[in-house]
Amino acid sequence: IICRRCGRHAFNVRKGYCAACGYGRSKRLRSYNWKK
Repeated sequence: IICRRCGRHAFNVRKGYCAACGYGRSKRLRSYNWKK
């Protein structure tokens, strides 16, 4: 499924969130300290 926020094919239907940007799980974009 294409994510509505980032447009990538990383939206998980069962979990209900995007693995790429974190849409559906958090309101902010997915970001980590180790990914700079």
